[in-house]
Amino acid sequence: MTVTRRQMTVLASVLLLWPMATRPAAQIAVSANDGKAVLVNGVNTVPAAPAPDTVTILDLTPSPIRVIGELRVPASVIGPPQSVAISQDESLAIVTSATQVDPADRTKTATNDCVTVIRLGGGAPAVVATLRAGRGASGVSINRAGTLALVANRLDGTVSVFTIQGQRVSAAGLVDLGAPDSGPSHVAITPDGRTALVTRNNDSLISILSIDGSTVTYTKRDIAAGYKPYGLEITPAGTLALVAHIGAGATGGVDTIGVIDLAANPIRTIDQVAVGPTPEGIAISPDGRYLAVTVMNGSNNVPNSPLWNDFGRLRVFAIGARTVTPLAETRIGHWCQGVTWTRDSRRVVVQCMVEKELQVFGFNGKSLTAAAPVRLSVSPAGISTAYRR
Repeated sequence: MTVTRRQMTVLASVLLLWPMATRPAAQIAVSANDGKAVLVNGVNTVPAAPAPDTVTILDLTPSPIRVIGELRVPASVIGPPQSVAISQDESLAIVTSATQVDPADRTKTATNDCVTVIRLGGGAPAVVATLRAGRGASGVSINRAGTLALVANRLDGTVSVFTIQGQRVSAAGLVDLGAPDSGPSHVAITPDGRTALVTRNNDSLISILSIDGSTVTYTKRDIAAGYKPYGLEITPAGTLALVAHIGAGATGGVDTIGVIDLAANPIRTIDQVAVGPTPEGIAISPDGRYLAVTVMNGSNNVPNSPLWNDFGRLRVFAIGARTVTPLAETRIGHWCQGVTWTRDSRRVVVQCMVEKELQVFGFNGKSLTAAAPVRLSVSPAGISTAYRR
């Protein structure tokens, strides 16, 4: 067969473009990093010269994970490590900050209400807006449609509502839970966008919100799933909510993951599973089959305490129709915070404050294997990827 010059040119172009066409699309993650928090003898302490808070923007697709960029953005380790939300189309991120260095005494922190909007798409990442929520702005979620964001305000007993149009985020109201000291810590939106669940850490309740467009209403219905609910995730199918209960910390007890049946009418708690002392981070895999939990395990305790351990634990559970069961675990660093998955549900990324790194683990459905970590200059305190919305 004779190949003409034109055919050779076309073939060369196809071969040149083939690697680009088959290269997996980037999976964006955002890590919020707290520069004003270090662990000193088991106590969260403001260092003498705190580093600026930052966010690190990452692509989780390659191995090792690639750092795309870094921005100065207020962040906080106080509150659940679900202080970051990314829109489904990865065009923007929202980061909350519950604390700041106290202007009157720089050895302490003061409350904060900061909400930062970051442009991820359409050019280099950049801060496009700084907004205000309530005092102690903590857990944040964006609905799947990318039109609404909710922020739990731990010190006000409220949830702030924000509307989203493209990359413009605007304050749109406040939901009062009628309990100023209830400590709302995280708020998660169901996949259909009609309901949200709010963990109330101080009074151990979970409030149910109703959503109609940009109108968010407290239904006046609360359920109990365990002692001191903190982080919360909803399965991709919207049938279960899984709640991390941090209990009384490393006091010799064991904390739990609560299982809430969202398909039941009314919504109700159906199970609790022991996980270990202080489950800080919680994340459901994109395929909905697994739950990853970071357990403090006393690693943030006073080193001479009999309850101190020189490692935290990453635990993975299998998610059934109405149950979660232990599947795999491994040791991780100290005072570890958020956790997330890669898009293929084959790698888990954990934030460890003391080590100032993202620890990465391969997962084959049965066991966890350590991979190269990502070193950071500031301690990571909250993380998210778009699949979680």
